[in-house]
Amino acid sequence: MTEKYKQILAALPRLRLAVVGDVMLDRFLWGRCDRISPEAPVPVVRVERESSKLGGAANVAANLHALGIEATLIGLAGDDPHGIELRRLLAALGLSDDGLVAESGRPTTVKTRVVAQNQQVVRTDTEDSRPIGSPDPVLERLEALGPFDGVILSDYGKGLLTDDVLAALIAVVRRRDGVVVVDPKQGDYTQYRGVTSLTPNQREAEAATAITVRDAADLSRAGRTLLTRTEADGVLITRGEHGMALFEPGDVEHHLPTEATEVYDVTGAGDTVIAVYTAALCTGADLRTAAALANHAAGVAVREVGTAAVTRSQLAAAAGLLED
Repeated sequence: MTEKYKQILAALPRLRLAVVGDVMLDRFLWGRCDRISPEAPVPVVRVERESSKLGGAANVAANLHALGIEATLIGLAGDDPHGIELRRLLAALGLSDDGLVAESGRPTTVKTRVVAQNQQVVRTDTEDSRPIGSPDPVLERLEALGPFDGVILSDYGKGLLTDDVLAALIAVVRRRDGVVVVDPKQGDYTQYRGVTSLTPNQREAEAATAITVRDAADLSRAGRTLLTRTEADGVLITRGEHGMALFEPGDVEHHLPTEATEVYDVTGAGDTVIAVYTAALCTGADLRTAAALANHAAGVAVREVGTAAVTRSQLAAAAGLLED
């Protein structure tokens, strides 16, 4: 696949992709833990520093940007201090915040992780997951900021991608013969009917199909169920240390062993996978080639602590290529 990978990497800077989904701010409190609290059997972490990164759909956009792709982020973010910080991080990367919608009374979604000696101790979430009132603001921004070669729907179940919004988005993108790939999080996935592809992890696939994956036969049955239910061109199930499994119509399936040699943190790895997978599809790559390249990217992402954006040069190295 070496030649195919080279063609994909060369085409990435010519792409324009939109990421529509649940935007988050990932906060990290870094410190050390040397004792247990006398008040309760919990660790006491002495915080030494703090940092923030783009999370959720924003991390997908950051991954696209790292690959040299022109990325547009569309989602909800509050006019609060965390929203200001999120916009600052976007600006630092050269990403526009024109696609962000502020709803009255809705805070910016924030995930705060406390990390001691590079081990996550606890996570706290600040969020409002009420459904968005109308799909119009999202569709208006997609229309105004486009056109795009493809759209990624990053669904974390935080209220943006309601059934109405999903149906409208998928219809608009497919009518223009565009690629639309979704990172799904909840439901039975019929709400994603008509997308080009989906990238659930195994736990999500099990929940959506009510099939516990114990062996290859169970995995195949889950993949086929999702393929039929969504009428997608392909379903890519990510399986952590077991790699990935790609299912296509006609009983075609491919199993890709993990490319990771070390795993420090899986945070945001799914965002990396969908960014590379979708971008590759938008260059004209077939599903199997796109999945294989995304598998290389995942192997890089899990070697980093916290959310990480894989660069084009890192991806080229992971795929065994030398950039021109």
